[in-house]
Amino acid sequence: MFKDALKKFTITDILLFISAFSSLIFSEVLYFNGEENAAIFIGLWVPSILAFGIYLKLITNQKND
Repeated sequence: MFKDALKKFTITDILLFISAFSSLIFSEVLYFNGEENAAIFIGLWVPSILAFGIYLKLITNQKND
């Protein structure tokens, strides 16, 4: 069941997810090291990266129809 779900992801989807997740982790590391402003700035990248991934998915699906 889990393998079937992973087959739906493309390389682009995986790379965008990894970049969003690493941005989240890096933001938390900065926050706990006392760099609050930098952490907030990098933390704001996460929804932007995910929104860009959704946009790419919509464009790809529209071209296939």
